[in-house]
Amino acid sequence: MKMQPLAIAITVINIALMMFLLVQIQQVEKDRDTSVLRGSALEIVDDLGRVRASIQVLPAGHMPNGEAYFETVIFRLIDPDGRPTVKMTNPEQGSGLLLLGATDTTYTLLGSEGADSSLKLTNENGQEQIIKPEILRAGTTCWR
Repeated sequence: MKMQPLAIAITVINIALMMFLLVQIQQVEKDRDTSVLRGSALEIVDDLGRVRASIQVLPAGHMPNGEAYFETVIFRLIDPDGRPTVKMTNPEQGSGLLLLGATDTTYTLLGSEGADSSLKLTNENGQEQIIKPEILRAGTTCWR
């Protein structure tokens, strides 16, 4: 008969614990802002699990040639073969939009750095055309 008071005591403790946890869960749900998604990276994958779009915050660092680069946020759209075909970045000194063609040598680069902006068009043969604004007269701008 000593088992019955022990079973009642354990049941009461379990009910109290369950009520405490339910109150905690409700409090967390109230505090959650469901309109904001927070994180340091986001990847969108297709049905096969391949990354098709990503947004990342990349830290500042140095390229293999020693050239420094700033912290940047990069947005990539990726084709089914894993090749980024659209890249958009916003480092501290400007921003850029890269649109790749069928090969890595065919691309369009729209960028701004500091006070300068340009549009660079490159075809598969490596031929380039760079278009930059040119000041004609005070207050008049022409693209070349």
